[in-house]
Amino acid sequence: MGPAWLLMIVIAIVSFIVQWRFKSKFKQYSETPLLSGLSGQEVAERMLKDHGIYDVQITSAEGQLTDHYNPETKTVTLSPDVFYGRSVAAAAVAAHECGHAVQHAKAYAWLSLRSVMVPAITVASTLIQWTLFIGVMLLFFIHNPFVLAIGVAALALVTLFSFITLPVEFDASRRALAWLDNNYTIMQTREEHEQAKDALWWAAMTYVVAALGTLATLLYYASFLFNRRN
Repeated sequence: MGPAWLLMIVIAIVSFIVQWRFKSKFKQYSETPLLSGLSGQEVAERMLKDHGIYDVQITSAEGQLTDHYNPETKTVTLSPDVFYGRSVAAAAVAAHECGHAVQHAKAYAWLSLRSVMVPAITVASTLIQWTLFIGVMLLFFIHNPFVLAIGVAALALVTLFSFITLPVEFDASRRALAWLDNNYTIMQTREEHEQAKDALWWAAMTYVVAALGTLATLLYYASFLFNRRN
C-alpha cells in the first residue's frame, strides 16, 4: 500500500469524523432558539442592508445544508431550515452566505478568482469522470499514459480550485461573525455568538478535509502515472 493510498484512507476517516461532528453541531444549534426571534431570512436582509447591498435576492430552495451564494445571479439561496428557522444555526448560516455577497460587492480577490475558474472547473470535473478510469486501463494494457495524464491535469485544476475555496469560506465566516458581534439585536448574548462561531468553524472544516481529500486523490493518480511511466 503506497503512501498516497494510505493518506487517502486517513483523510477519509478524518472527513467522516468532521462531517459527523458538523452535522451534530448544526443539529444542536438548530434546536437552540435565537433570543431575538429573528428568522434566517430576516438576518440575511439586515446584513445586506447594513452593508448597503440592495441588488441581492434572498430565496429559499428545498434541501438540507444546500445554502449558497451565486455571484452570477446575485442570489443568496437558503435551505428551508435556515430561511424560516429562528435558531442560532439559522442566523449563523444566513450571515455566512451574506458574507459571500459582501465579498462580491467589495470585489474580494479570492472570490473573483474562484468565479473566473468555474467554467474551467466544470469542464475539468467532466473530464475526471472518465479519463482517470480509462486512463489507468490504457496505461496498464497498452502503456499509453496520455489519457491518464489529461485526467491528472484536470484533477490538479480541481484540487487548486478546492484550495482557493478555503480563504473564500473562512473570510465569509469572518465577515459574518464580525457583523453579528456588532449587532446585539441579532445575537444578544456572548454565548449565542460563541455558538455561531463554533457552528461556522465546523462548517469550514468540511471544506478543509474536502480539499485535502482531493489533494490525496491527485497524489495517488499522479504517483501511479509517473511510476508506470518510469
